[in-house]
Amino acid sequence: MTILRGLDVRLRLARLFCVTDARLRTGDLPGFAAGVLDAGVDLVQLRDEAASDAEKLAALETLRAADRGRGLVSVYADPALAREFGADVLQLPKGGPDPAKARRYVSRWALLGRPCYTIADLDAAFADDGIDFVTLGPVYARLPWSSDLPGLDLVRHAARVAPPATPGSKPWFAIGGITADNLGEVLAAGARRVAVGRAITAAAEPARAARGFADRLRAAWGDEFDAFTLDALR
Repeated sequence: MTILRGLDVRLRLARLFCVTDARLRTGDLPGFAAGVLDAGVDLVQLRDEAASDAEKLAALETLRAADRGRGLVSVYADPALAREFGADVLQLPKGGPDPAKARRYVSRWALLGRPCYTIADLDAAFADDGIDFVTLGPVYARLPWSSDLPGLDLVRHAARVAPPATPGSKPWFAIGGITADNLGEVLAAGARRVAVGRAITAAAEPARAARGFADRLRAAWGDEFDAFTLDALR
């Protein structure tokens, strides 16, 4: 487990969240991870249904080595893997274990996340003291079990009830089909943290793509981020 700057502080200051697989086909996870983290990714999460448990654990260790305590490495939907890895972050799946049960698998300092697909999901997660952050969406992609598209309305709702720059607001990340082309719409809807998958992982130059997202998020926060950082450090 990583203990440098507090995990909660690193979460609050995180703006860019990257979701990646273990990159077994390309075999370049160490270089990929170092490149995107250097370029401004603050939180990286492993999601790879095709990888074995041993391959996932090895990939997580690679991500941690590349991170060097600067950001956060997240396990997705697997409390047992989180316990074996000594995860600092575990995102629970839809319908997954409640936070109290999940905390049996991680340290007392670990952070728990929850995906939210509806306003009701979002309001419940914001009110749940056991949840430290949420992802909300998909903004531009369809849910596999529904024809509904949460879209920008869910982002706008989150921005109203939990303004990102308000110190007491629970951190939330817009997710789902976000690209460099539509990022402006997501920011205009009120998001200041985003989670990105293929727009970084499938890019010809992942680090360059990550830097583009990071720069635009930094610009969206503007001077407001300095005051927010001082409050988070306090």
